[in-house]
Amino acid sequence: KRNSETMTESLKEKTAKGLFWGAVNSGTIQMLNLVFGIVLAKQLSPGDYGVVGVLTIFTLIAGNLQSSGFTQGLTNIKNPTANDYNAVFWFNIIASSILYVILFFSAPLIAWYFHSPVLTKLSRFVFLAFFLSSFGIAHHAYMFKNIMAKERTMTGLIALSLSGICGVVMACNGMAYWSLAWQSVLFVFIQNICRYYYTFRKWHPTFHIDFSPIRRMFSFSVKILITSIVNTINGNVLTFIIGHKFPMAAVGNFTQANKWNTMAYSTISGTIDQVAQPVLAQIADDSEREKRVFRKLMRFTAFLSFPAMFGLSLVSNEFILLTIGEKWTDCIPLLQVLCVGGAFFSFNTMYQQLAISGGRSDIYMWCNIAQIVMQILLILLTCSYGIYVMVVAYTLFTVLWLAVWQWQAHRLIGIRIAEVLADTMPFMLSAAAVMVVTHLATRAIPSLALLLLSRIVIASLLYLAIMKIAKVEILNECLRFVRKKK
Repeated sequence: KRNSETMTESLKEKTAKGLFWGAVNSGTIQMLNLVFGIVLAKQLSPGDYGVVGVLTIFTLIAGNLQSSGFTQGLTNIKNPTANDYNAVFWFNIIASSILYVILFFSAPLIAWYFHSPVLTKLSRFVFLAFFLSSFGIAHHAYMFKNIMAKERTMTGLIALSLSGICGVVMACNGMAYWSLAWQSVLFVFIQNICRYYYTFRKWHPTFHIDFSPIRRMFSFSVKILITSIVNTINGNVLTFIIGHKFPMAAVGNFTQANKWNTMAYSTISGTIDQVAQPVLAQIADDSEREKRVFRKLMRFTAFLSFPAMFGLSLVSNEFILLTIGEKWTDCIPLLQVLCVGGAFFSFNTMYQQLAISGGRSDIYMWCNIAQIVMQILLILLTCSYGIYVMVVAYTLFTVLWLAVWQWQAHRLIGIRIAEVLADTMPFMLSAAAVMVVTHLATRAIPSLALLLLSRIVIASLLYLAIMKIAKVEILNECLRFVRKKK
């Protein structure tokens, strides 16, 4: 019993540290993204962002294909060996080399589809990013498996800082969309160097190549691969369709709105994602304990996600106008809608991690395939009504699809919808009420800067006051952990 308690405390402490460094990682990285994003958006046009934005889906799908779900596969192995990591390392390099050659010769076809000849040269350069990333996937898997959250935080910060500075300098010197391209390629290159630095003494690749671990992981990992591609299409299908049917400036406005939305919810989902699968995988054989941990992570997600995303929707107008200027006005209504959907995105991530940690990559795969097929049909049906209607339809469907994930979670660990609602609805209703009150209390303020500051301060204080009055345990645990770290 004592050993069991010790192991429980060890896992609890590891989870707390992972969440802490996950929060530091997500928060600081998104803060840097905020700074670099503002500077770049002031220098570049919506068309510049549109040209690079339409290539995102190809780069991400290629990245899915090269990793093939082996990060999750290695994480689910109790004690992966050096040979397991080595096999993934060499497989990724071979796969990415083949993929880059295919995409290199597909560049003219991509340029034709999006009616933009400049995409031929640009895409061939941008696609170098996923080729370079293949050299660091096994190292990333090692850090992820061993919950090296602090090291992952430092890796992201260093890579983003240096690549962001380079992008800003190039943009200020008139390099337009090439500044965004160079930023993405340099980010991956620097990230790999940092990963090698943190893992070299623990594990490094050798020339002893044995692909038998790939064959053992394949049945699990291939389902993760298919689902990752589906998720990539799901997250970028709007850009892909908008890029074909609308001018590049319209693509740029949507890309800008989606970027801020993604940055915001990634701060929350990134915090959870660093620990969810590794922790849940360790307790997958104890369904009651897994259920308790899952519910706690859901409460933590709701505590952060709803006020953050509803708050960004509230201040979208003044935030965009003050930071990147009136040339981006058309992205404001899109951002407001996307933020509402973004408030629920982290729950989607939690459900997916639950399925993966339980070894049910089949559930993970089929739920996502069904979702993207229905979403594509919905988008095609609404595209004639304009971008705004497409975004609203896409957002509503994404939120409603959580019911399907909840059904699967009930099958996996027995968690009921009433339990999930009890864990999350109080935070959603509190955040929504806070935003309504804050809007009414500040709508008469004429100054954009004062309005933005007032809304942030009032909303934050009101939400924290409600949490304190309600004696929310998640808030108390966060405060206790922060005091302990000090």
